[in-house]
Amino acid sequence: MAEVKSTFELRYGDGAPLFELPDSWKKMHSFRDVAGKNGTIVIFACNHCPFVIHLAEEVGMLAKLAAEHGVNTVAINSNDLEKYPQDGPEQMKDFAKEYGWDFPYLLDRTQMTAKAYGAACTPDFFLFDAEARISYAGQFDDSRPGRGTATGDDLRAAIGKMLEGEVPPKGKPSSGCNIKWKPGNEPRYFG
Repeated sequence: MAEVKSTFELRYGDGAPLFELPDSWKKMHSFRDVAGKNGTIVIFACNHCPFVIHLAEEVGMLAKLAAEHGVNTVAINSNDLEKYPQDGPEQMKDFAKEYGWDFPYLLDRTQMTAKAYGAACTPDFFLFDAEARISYAGQFDDSRPGRGTATGDDLRAAIGKMLEGEVPPKGKPSSGCNIKWKPGNEPRYFG
């Protein structure tokens, strides 16, 4: 699969785009519902992407550690489910269970949330501070499928800096598979 780099649309310090999206059980979650008292990690992900699969277990472990520090995690699947049914709600349940994702994994069927965040690939990571301002946007770490072990070093460092009241360094762009846009729904920053 071709590696795609994300294109950040949010500027550092911008407020989190709000959303209200369903999980696989059709329970609705808003940004305010999932936000942590000290920060929030928003991940754009899907089930079939080898880049997501490569990081998935470590993402689950990092989310648990971050939650201990008041930083909650939410994942959002914005892929076109008609063309990629393997990313559907039932498969999302299995994926989350397999990789220890104890955080909400939501469906963005309209793809409007992905556009609001400027998400371009899976996985794509955004970290917001306690006031829901973007603190970091970038990669999880330097590993890739078949190259290195996932550690989450980049995101871990950003969380640490944020919790210490410092500004995390600008992140390297996320790499992964492009979000599978519905025909005619591609954002202006795609391609």
